[in-house]
Order: sequence, then C-alpha cells, then structure tokens
Amino acid sequence: MSESNTEESSSQVNSGVAKAGGIMVASLLMSRVLGIVRDMIITHEFGINGQTDAYRYAFMLPDLLFFLISGGALSSAFIPVFSEYWHTDRRKDAWKVFSGVMCIVSVFLVIFVTLCGIFADPLYRSVLARGISDKSLIPEIVGLSRILLPAQFAFFLGGLMMGTLYARKVFTIPGLGPNIYNIGIIFGALVLSKFVSPAISGLCWGAAGGAVVGNLVIPYLGIRKLGMEFHPGFNHQHEGVKKVFKLMLPVILGLSLPGVFAMIMLAFGSYFTLGTNTILDLSNKLMQAPLGIFGQSLAIAVFPVLTQFYAQQRMDLFKNQLDRTLRTVLYLTIPTSVLLAILAPQISSGLYLSDKVTAAQTQQIAICLQIFCVGIWAWCLHPVLMRAFYSIQDTKTPIIIGTGTTVVFVGLLLTLMRTPLDYKALPLAGSIAPILMVVVMCAVVAKKLDGFDYTAMISTFGKSLAGSIGVAIVSGAVAWTPLSNRMWGHKFVTLGVTAITFCAAMWAYYYITKWLQMPETEYMDRVMKRFDRSKSKVA
Repeated sequence: MSESNTEESSSQVNSGVAKAGGIMVASLLMSRVLGIVRDMIITHEFGINGQTDAYRYAFMLPDLLFFLISGGALSSAFIPVFSEYWHTDRRKDAWKVFSGVMCIVSVFLVIFVTLCGIFADPLYRSVLARGISDKSLIPEIVGLSRILLPAQFAFFLGGLMMGTLYARKVFTIPGLGPNIYNIGIIFGALVLSKFVSPAISGLCWGAAGGAVVGNLVIPYLGIRKLGMEFHPGFNHQHEGVKKVFKLMLPVILGLSLPGVFAMIMLAFGSYFTLGTNTILDLSNKLMQAPLGIFGQSLAIAVFPVLTQFYAQQRMDLFKNQLDRTLRTVLYLTIPTSVLLAILAPQISSGLYLSDKVTAAQTQQIAICLQIFCVGIWAWCLHPVLMRAFYSIQDTKTPIIIGTGTTVVFVGLLLTLMRTPLDYKALPLAGSIAPILMVVVMCAVVAKKLDGFDYTAMISTFGKSLAGSIGVAIVSGAVAWTPLSNRMWGHKFVTLGVTAITFCAAMWAYYYITKWLQMPETEYMDRVMKRFDRSKSKVA
C-alpha cells in the first residue's frame, strides 16, 4: 500500500472513530446526566442512611456476575472474535460463534443466578457486608439483591447482541441501553416505591425493568432489523466458540481493579458509620461522569477499528490510532478533572442538599470527589488500553496487571485506613491504584506493539495541564464569587450553571491549547464543524 493511500485510509478511519466517538459521547453524556438526576431523586426521596447503603449493597452480587460474564469477560472475548470473522468475509461463522456462546453461557448463567439467590444471605453476612454495624439490614439487602439477580439475563443476552452491533460499527442502538436503565430506576423511585414494601425495593424493580427494556428488547429489535442469524445448539466444537471461552477464562479468573473496585469500596466502607457508602458512591458516580463520557465512549468507538486493523495485520495504523485516542482522552479529561475539583462543594450541595440530606453530608461528598479527581485521567485511559490488549486477543496480560493492582489497592486501603484520614482513605487509594495500573499497562503495551510514543503522551499531558489554568480561572471565578453563592441553591439551576461553566472553561482551554499548537485540538475542530453543519441544516 502506498504512503498516500495509507494516509488517506488513516484519515478516513480517524473520521469514523470521531463520528462513533461523538455518538457514544452523546449517549453516555445523556446517561450520566440521567444518572445524576437519578441520584438526586433517590437522595431527595430516601436521604443518606443505612437504607440507602442497603440499596447499594444489593448490587454487589449482580454486579459481580455482570463483571464476570455480561461485562468484562464477554466484551473482551466475544467482540474481537466476532469482528475477526466478520471483517474477513466469514459472516456465517460469525453468527455461529454468536449462537454457540449465547446458548452455552445462558446455561451457566441460570446456574450462577440460582446459586447466588440461594446463598445470598451467608455471602453478605460473611464476606460482602461483613463490617456493617446494623446486621438487621442484611435480610433487606438479600431481598433487594434477589430482585436484581434475574436481570443479569437481560444484560448478558443484550450485551451479546450489542457486541455484534459494535463489531459492525453500529453505536446508536447500544447507546440507548444505559439511558433506559436509568429511567427505569427513576420510575421506580417516583412511582413503584409508593406501591411496594420496603419502599426502596421500588428502585430495584425499576432497575430490573429498565435492564429488560434497554438492554434486551431494544437491541433485539435493532439486530433483527439489521439482520441476525441464530443457530440453536451448543456448538462448542466450533473454533471461534472455543477461542471466545479461551479468551474469557483469564478475565473470569482474574480480579481486575475496575471490575471489583466498587465492590471492594463497599466492603471496606461497611466498617464506617451508616451512610458512608452512600456518600462514597455518590462521589464516585460524579467522578465516573468524565470516565463514561470520554474514556468509555472513545474506547467503545475505537475498539472495532483496532480489532479490524489487527485482523487485517495493519499494525502501523493500529499503533497510530491507539496513540491518537490515548492523547485525545488525556486532552479531554485533565481539564474536566480540574473543573470538577474546584466546583465539587457547589455541585454536591446543589445536587444533593435537601430536607433529608445535611450540609455536612454534602461536604463529605465534595471532599471525596476532590480526592477522586486526582486519578480521573488514569481511570479514563484504562478502558482504551484494555481494548488495545483485547484487540490483539490478549486477555491474560491486562487481567494480570489489573489483578496485581487490586492487591495493591487492598494494601493501600488497609494501610491508609489506619491513619487519621478515616473514610477519605478509600477515595485516595482509589486514585493512586489506577495511576499505577495505567503506567504499567502503557509500558507493557509498548513492548507488545514494538514501540510507544511516550514523548507525545508526556507532551499532551504537560500542555493539557498548562491549558487547564484557563479552566481553573473560569471555574474559580464562578465558584468563589459572592454571586455564585446565590446561584447554587437549586438543583436544576446547579446543573445549568455547571453546564455553562463547563462550556466557558472548555472554550478557554481550547484556545489556550490551540495557541500551544496541540494536535488534539483537531477533535474539538471536528465537533464544532459538525455543530455548524447541523446548525446550517436547521436554518
């Protein structure tokens, strides 16, 4: 292939990734906004107490199943294999892999869900919520968890269908799932909770309904319209099916930090006063907003492209695309971290302060969020690096690194909790551990790909920090002026002011980084061009 053709192909792929990234950013942005609204409603209806802690504990068992099967293991193993068959003109085989994996894993999922439901009580008492001071909450936690467990079928079947859509570079339909899931929980809080006992179980019924509609029904309708072949049977002898399970095994056996992070936080948080886990979860969800909007969206968008390049053995384009995506993530997340850290007190009080949530509790949320902000950039780089490994069909290495980081994370927790930091030890350990994990992953992926542009990464990091001075000035002007104290009193005003401040701060950041001649500003240029075109069509 000639150099000009390669450059043209790379340009087309970058444009495609940007478009896919834009779709995922929009859908995940909506999901994060709905998630914040969801948490606002939950705290307004139920406050911050032992009962809201119980609601969060109830997700531990279902989330573990999701991580092992429907989430990390499935996406890491199935999508690269399906993509390999799809992009090498073996589409009949691709659908055979889809069918075989669906039938086999469904059987195991029935067994696991049943066992988790039966043994939920001893699991929570002896392991998952061992430190909880009020043991009378355990039966309620178990009951809520049993409502959520069957929803894992929707996540698994829907996740498999979404995987085929991602491999075919269809992103809009999968983007609806998280939004409908959040709407289900909101409906549960506002409506279903009035008709069930305990009232907080309405949230779990809403979550289960949202999972079925958003993650099963809609993907099925989408994949059926685009074309789907299903071959019932346990086709375990097919080479592609065997490859999927071979790739899944390290993920299932490993305890990579991102998959178990929330569960470990909940388990250690149980040793503090009731309500602490709700505070940690609320601050963690705010921290995850940039992770979802930038880190996960760009990782999802670039994954099919990387798997295609690997299947076609075009490793020069693979490395170029990975490098551009990592630098774009840094460019977007560093200023966002600065903004969140400065506005944390105003955001937390504006969103959650109510008759049932005290000012002291919102201050605790703000402190945890500020500590989490230290590691946001690392959390956002991680999903892209993971998919780089998965694209070359290496699930073992990132899981070994992630499991090692989990051990470090637990060690940090055990050490820091003995200091006067108290509950603040948890978000601090949660910022240090991902930074260590990402540094190691970068070093290993560089070796596997025979080179890594560290100079460009460090340059992007340093210039992004320099550009974030503008973000600090704009957000500080909003946060620390007398006028701002009058603006943060209402929840939806807070969301509006935060959005306006974010836009103003990012404009300042964009022009500073443009002056610094950062190539990553091209991402913002493309976004603005698409906005201008949309505006022209409307006019």
